[in-house]
Amino acid sequence: MGVNAEITDELEQATEGLAPALFRDAPDSVSFNKMRKRLLRQVRQALADFDMLKGQKRWLVGLSGGKDSYSLLAILLDLQWRGLLPVELVACNLDQGQPNFPKHILPEYLTSIGVKHRIEYRDTYSIVKEKVPAGGTYCSLCSRLRRGNLYRVAREEGCDALVLGHHRDDILETFFMNFFHGGRLAAMPAKLLNDEGDVMVLRPLAYCAEDDLTKFSTAMQFPIIPCDLCGSQDGLERNAMKAMLSGIEQRMPGRKDTMLRALSHVNPSHLLDTGLFDFSNLMTAERK
Repeated sequence: MGVNAEITDELEQATEGLAPALFRDAPDSVSFNKMRKRLLRQVRQALADFDMLKGQKRWLVGLSGGKDSYSLLAILLDLQWRGLLPVELVACNLDQGQPNFPKHILPEYLTSIGVKHRIEYRDTYSIVKEKVPAGGTYCSLCSRLRRGNLYRVAREEGCDALVLGHHRDDILETFFMNFFHGGRLAAMPAKLLNDEGDVMVLRPLAYCAEDDLTKFSTAMQFPIIPCDLCGSQDGLERNAMKAMLSGIEQRMPGRKDTMLRALSHVNPSHLLDTGLFDFSNLMTAERK
């Protein structure tokens, strides 16, 4: 039996009939239950493929208030309730001081579903507005400032890892941004050790499609908080990559999954990186 089949079997054998607060208003349709199981299976696959649970006891789950992070938290809690995720979860939202940010939504929601959480206030919004010139994009600096604060909170909370809601489409978009604009082959890793070497960064949604997460989030009726810093800007490189990939997928369904598979089947001898493959010592058998 393959790993994927084993994971599917584990989900089928896991305790059914659980009704955690998070899912009390979830649809009971066949289509929703299939999607829910698919997302659970894909997250379990990522956890297994990248050995995300090794040495892990406590995770800080970054919660922005968007569909992806809400879905991440829900899926992790679902696995936890099924006895398939033996780690403690702490949800954390970084209030970055954006104007009109609805401060009450996340704490009220997390309290209502019984999730341990921490709301951290740091006015990174003012820093971003000051440092980025007019007409520039805020995403890169905003992300760096947010990540640094989340690392700190993870340490303070005694967490082994910071868990983020980046999904399959985010990984592909990052790959093509680096490919077209950075001149390098690099994506967004599913598992990464921070520069200080004390906090692991995990992306359990690495195999999950954004379309599924959008449908899941809508069905679950999460109280979505829009990102005024990034979402209001036009012409971002990431938006261009998203549109390009969407067009490819429409013309050739299934290409996104094929692209993601390609990222895990790398052949250094068929690329041009002399640091990854020893081309200088490559010779025919008769000359060795």
